[in-house]
Amino acid sequence: MTARGPRPTAGSVTVVIPVKDDADGLRRCLRALALQTRKPDEIIVVDNGSADDSARVGRENGTRVVSCDHPGIPAAAAAGYDSAMGDLILRLDADCIPASTWIEVMSEHARARPEVDVFVGAARFIDGPRLLRSPLAVAYLGAYAAVLTPTLGHLPLFGSNLAMRRPAWVRVSATVHRSDPEIHDDLDLSFHLGKEHRIRFVPSAMGISMRPFASRSAFRRRVLRGIRTVVRHWPEEFAPIRWARSARRLVTRGAGARASA
Repeated sequence: MTARGPRPTAGSVTVVIPVKDDADGLRRCLRALALQTRKPDEIIVVDNGSADDSARVGRENGTRVVSCDHPGIPAAAAAGYDSAMGDLILRLDADCIPASTWIEVMSEHARARPEVDVFVGAARFIDGPRLLRSPLAVAYLGAYAAVLTPTLGHLPLFGSNLAMRRPAWVRVSATVHRSDPEIHDDLDLSFHLGKEHRIRFVPSAMGISMRPFASRSAFRRRVLRGIRTVVRHWPEEFAPIRWARSARRLVTRGAGARASA
């Protein structure tokens, strides 16, 4: 499946929120989005078979609700990206609380760096023991980046604080593993977008829930999904192969820059 639709307006922004059975979290997230200094042009809530009022909360708050019956975040997120009309697609989760400047900051970075197609931000915990929030956020995201950057040959994506240009999504939309609910969708997208697209870090921290540490089983499941995703891309995307590809890309870009100077 590939993303289709009318050509988006330059500079327009779509926010995509996958959700399943998290009406209260979604309500808080949408309240924070309503307070943004730069309003989104559209918000898409992807209801992944919720048994609660998540879809109704989305509709009552003026979002476009898209139904995704295939289970799993990979399918739900992809359905949202497919439906997005914005030139820039922003992604966060239903239990996220963005800072009031989140959309403005992401949009400004996209405007200032037209050669970059994907932008990824950081995170901070907004619940759980207060004294543990900062050190756990640093440890969690630090370990995520430390393990996956050498594996990928570039920064990994973080689905709770992500921006990508719509054409970049269209180019990879037919190859992402959207049908496997046990795939880590952030990491899968990292593999596909990182092949040809530049990824840059944006110093903007998203408020996220401490759910990854809610239980050993919850954390273990995330780790197993990450391992499954890496193995799913082998042997074609084995780390040394990606390193060589990244090195060639850097050399090519350097030569192009010297030629145009």
